[in-house]
Amino acid sequence: MKNSGQIPGIAGQVVAFPRGGAQQVGFERAELMRILDLYGRMVAAGEWRDYAMSFDRNAATFAAFRRAAERPQARLEKRPALRSRQGMWTLFGEHGQVLKRGHDLANVLAPMERRLLKAVD
Repeated sequence: MKNSGQIPGIAGQVVAFPRGGAQQVGFERAELMRILDLYGRMVAAGEWRDYAMSFDRNAATFAAFRRAAERPQARLEKRPALRSRQGMWTLFGEHGQVLKRGHDLANVLAPMERRLLKAVD
């Protein structure tokens, strides 16, 4: 009998997925679309010129810069480990101060939306 591509002794066995979860935290498509939509409007208003994203085991970070050589003017962090506490979203200001925390991305981005409205007027 010829081997039909199956490994001997493995046929019919269930192989479990490795434990430990994801290797890095990332943004979902809808989250990224919302963040980049705000970024595009801030660029059009002349407030931001550059951005950076960082992904690691604990957090995904989006940072927006007025100039590339500066500290980020705003930094948005997604930390799923804080989901059941104060919320997984945190918005930091230019000097590292926490501007807003929460469970909903739209509410956390609200201070930047208000800033955009002031910049346009």
